[in-house]
Amino acid sequence: MTTWAIVVYLLLPYAVVNLLWRGMRYPAYWHRWPERFGLVQRLDGERTIWVHAVSVGEVRSSAALIEALAERYAEHTLVVTTMTPTGSEQVRELFGDRVNHCYVPYDFPDAVRRFLDRVRPEVAVIAETEFWPNIFAACKKRGIPLLLVNGRVSQESLRGYLRVPKITRAMLAQAQLLCAQTRTDAQRLRNLGAPEQRIHVTGNLKFDVELPARLLEQGHELRGHWGRTRPVWIAASTHGGEEAKLLEAFALLRMVLPDLLLVLVPRHPERFRSVARLCRRRGFKTALRSRSRGPLPQDTQILVGDTMGELQRLYAAADVAFIGGSLVPKGGQNLLEACAVRVPVIFGQHMFHFEEISAMALERGAARQVYGVEDLATAVALYFDQPDLRRAAGRAAYTLVTDNRGALTRTLALMSDALTRAGLDETQARTEVLETGVSR
Repeated sequence: MTTWAIVVYLLLPYAVVNLLWRGMRYPAYWHRWPERFGLVQRLDGERTIWVHAVSVGEVRSSAALIEALAERYAEHTLVVTTMTPTGSEQVRELFGDRVNHCYVPYDFPDAVRRFLDRVRPEVAVIAETEFWPNIFAACKKRGIPLLLVNGRVSQESLRGYLRVPKITRAMLAQAQLLCAQTRTDAQRLRNLGAPEQRIHVTGNLKFDVELPARLLEQGHELRGHWGRTRPVWIAASTHGGEEAKLLEAFALLRMVLPDLLLVLVPRHPERFRSVARLCRRRGFKTALRSRSRGPLPQDTQILVGDTMGELQRLYAAADVAFIGGSLVPKGGQNLLEACAVRVPVIFGQHMFHFEEISAMALERGAARQVYGVEDLATAVALYFDQPDLRRAAGRAAYTLVTDNRGALTRTLALMSDALTRAGLDETQARTEVLETGVSR
């Protein structure tokens, strides 16, 4: 048994306690435990493609890729795994019964073996930063091509992986393809020992996310319920310790914008209720989105977004967006969803998970970076005080997204060779034999 395998088995009690603890705040974590230990539905006799996307953001950014795979390999069953219940709900919302969903197994050798025995994937596609030594080794041992797409490695993650260089190098050597979001991510993969010839810079799939057809119309409708002329500031994907700072900034803003509505959307659903309680304790008239589907009373000061799957709609109804996880050292969250609906963004100093995209947004005038409560209040007030500046920033945000599309096309082109070698793209392989007389 490898050192890593021993370590993960020692972590088993922690994994169970973590599920119990999370379930106390978000009961969905108490359900479907067997899947987390590899006891998933058997897919005997079916040809399967496995795509893993850890949570909501990764599912959304991988959605177009999953759709493309489902269309191109219609004779296969797509199995999409996530780590979180919110990711699971996002899979169901986007794909319904068109894909199979289960939780990814914990990286225990026995759990991984049971999962692969039941799913029997012909190829494994892993999105973004999910690096698991036992899963990767098991895929290699079984001859399952392992493709890493939309890969990113933050400076913080790089430091962590460099603490275990042998494990990291051996793990990355199992991948047949590593598609990095940026040149920086590609260089960090090289620094970790990934094979040079397998690394490609493809861009970020988040730029290629397609907006739902009626999204802007739904945003306009929602804004009608809140008040057409009322200024709306959304603070999205916020983390613990961040809401208190946002409420301080909101109190300052209400001195100059007394009818300002704050739409506050915590990152994790288990925190919805505690955040609403915090708002009320601070003296703000607070409503829950789940209970406010019609016109919002004018005396409502804060609307807590406690629903799943409609963040993009909330962005489309707002004037200015704050991106959470950035006033506290969490590394920020995806800012492109707001940019895609022409909403200028503001974020704090901690954007290390999105360092290149945030730098691009600042350079184009689509965003502002702040370093504290007063700085944040000033930035929000400036956008409302200068509507022309706000609209210009919104246009810059939109062109940031449209100018950088193409990652999906590049990723699929690179995946094609690996999928052909795996026997998935048999039509293409036969065509190449006829055209070149050479069989791969």
